[in-house]
Amino acid sequence: MNVEHVPGKNVGHVMLYALSTCPWCKKTKGLLNDLGVEYYYVDVDLLKPDEKARTTETIKKWNPACSFPTLVLDERKCIVGFKEDEIKNAVKSKA
Repeated sequence: MNVEHVPGKNVGHVMLYALSTCPWCKKTKGLLNDLGVEYYYVDVDLLKPDEKARTTETIKKWNPACSFPTLVLDERKCIVGFKEDEIKNAVKSKA
């Protein structure tokens, strides 16, 4: 799986599952960039079919609807959708 790394302040493991064409996914990436936090992301729609299937199964553990964006924090908390305040609060509480 082609996971991209964005350097920044370490606030724990932040993993974003996104679609390359999704405006809400782009807004989530932009927010994380603006907050200056380190995060990882994968654009699921750009994966090869077998990787996409495996990644989709991982996402479904956190978000059964498998909608995007899906943001997983420290393998403990999941935020589905672009929820700016919730994302800010989750990241700032770790800073």
